[in-house]
Amino acid sequence: MPRRLVITKAGSPSVLDVIEMAMPEPSEGEVCIEVHYAGINFADTLMRLGLYQPRPPFPFTPGYEVSGIIHSLGRGVKGFEVGQRVVAAMSNGGQASHVISTIERVIPLPDDMSLEKAASMPVTYMTAHHMLHHLGNLKPTDSVLIHGGAGGVGTAALQLCQWAGIENVWATASGHKADIIKKFGGIPIDRHNEDFVNIIKQATDGRGVDHILDPISGENLKRSLKVLAMGGKVYTYGMSAAAPTSKRSLLKAYFAWRKTPKLDPLKMMSRNQGIFGVHMGTWDNEKVIAEQLDRIMEGIIIGKLDPVIDSIFPVEDAAKAHQHIHDAKNIGKVLLKFK
Repeated sequence: MPRRLVITKAGSPSVLDVIEMAMPEPSEGEVCIEVHYAGINFADTLMRLGLYQPRPPFPFTPGYEVSGIIHSLGRGVKGFEVGQRVVAAMSNGGQASHVISTIERVIPLPDDMSLEKAASMPVTYMTAHHMLHHLGNLKPTDSVLIHGGAGGVGTAALQLCQWAGIENVWATASGHKADIIKKFGGIPIDRHNEDFVNIIKQATDGRGVDHILDPISGENLKRSLKVLAMGGKVYTYGMSAAAPTSKRSLLKAYFAWRKTPKLDPLKMMSRNQGIFGVHMGTWDNEKVIAEQLDRIMEGIIIGKLDPVIDSIFPVEDAAKAHQHIHDAKNIGKVLLKFK
């Protein structure tokens, strides 16, 4: 029987449940995918806490990326066949045994790519690629600071920088995660015991960096702006500062929001700086999504990109997976297994 993960209400991981559902049927231009693996992102944990927008009303099924095989085809679908191995970027609802996707968001997999690797690709690599290349026009001479460098988006961004020939890349993470940052050409900064502001200023003679990826926000974003170079860009794509634990705390979320800097457009104008808010779940330009997925797939095929998988949990253990992410234990991607 088809089944799906649901967030029943805002709260701790205990609010997650797996329920049965009817088999979905694809419409014209759509396919139904039998999901083998679905990715979990920090955004899913924030939605569970009720701290991330937009989100459907409770109860709902989260999930932005899946891999599996095509179960059925909608009318007029060409270029795909039942049983074909694919990966898909979802607007939401991906953490289910069977999902519906438009064909623009589905990519066939090469024979030598595992479904596990494929499910680790869409959100993390597309988010990093969108920030650095689509918005940032990344150049080999640029410098980059990546917060959360050992996570899914962080390791993807490190690899994209390495592929682009970027030499000056710093990444913050817990000290014991330094090796993964070094592996992909980054300079690790211990987020708990080192001051990234001082390190960046000293390393760049006070100039700062050209690109800053910040999923933390709050006070961290305020300090990031101190090391943004003239003409630099900041990309904010989360607010983990609002969820320091797996339990819902509106007070902590409020204080994180209060510490988030109030931007001064005139000051940023004088320094030719920009800040982008990034949420790939709401990005509706299907052409750009398809182009970026193709580019990422190219990088994987030629060996420039290699998704980092931390762990795989059965969907029945989704609560444990969420807790694992909240505890910052993961290095790379966390997946849910359906098949």
